[in-house]
Amino acid sequence: MSQLVIVRHGQAAAFTQDSDRLTELGERQSRVLGEFWVEQGVVFDEVIIGGLRRHAQTEAQVAAAYRGAGLAWPEAQQVAGWNEYDAAAIMQLGAAIRERDPQFAKLVDEFEAAANGPERNRYFQRMFEVLMARWIEGDVRADHVESFEAFHTRAAQAFDAVLQKTGNRRVVVFSSGGPIGVSVQQALRAPKPVALELNWRVRNTALTEYVFGRGRLSLDVFNVTPHLPAELMSFR
Repeated sequence: MSQLVIVRHGQAAAFTQDSDRLTELGERQSRVLGEFWVEQGVVFDEVIIGGLRRHAQTEAQVAAAYRGAGLAWPEAQQVAGWNEYDAAAIMQLGAAIRERDPQFAKLVDEFEAAANGPERNRYFQRMFEVLMARWIEGDVRADHVESFEAFHTRAAQAFDAVLQKTGNRRVVVFSSGGPIGVSVQQALRAPKPVALELNWRVRNTALTEYVFGRGRLSLDVFNVTPHLPAELMSFR
């Protein structure tokens, strides 16, 4: 039997122009994860990263912890299927919904009013969940923006590609909340929209672990952070 560990990236710089990068907290979360694994004697045979900068930066911090301890760390393989959906592009499409849906427009107005305050994340989430539900339904779409079906298909294929390889292996993937949600939804054979409902609760650098092989797949843990003290935990 083999083991797959999927890591959500460390905290990224949300609500900034250059959002696809780790914050100082995100770098610390990632380094602490690497140090935790070193202390626990965890060894991986294969390392996979999505194609986003925050994925690579998270993996790099973990790799640095291993190499700093004089331990080997496999060279990362980049697989674009593990990329997150393009939230910024979907947000831009929300402008059309705002014009014709007063309730959604109110959520946008409330978020914009709170954008510089401590409640920013809460108001953003309220608005974003409504918008993403429209994206899942196909109400928010454009030729240049990946559809929910296309996103789900590529994430599910990336997950399946890991599961199809034979041999006793321990694999780690550095990805994002969306593909992690897809993996859990697939493992549980739940309806596709459940993937994004799971996504909302995935913490930064949280671990989701599977055991697989011989045609079997078991979800061992979802969204756990044994390496993080309370002051280093974040969702966005």
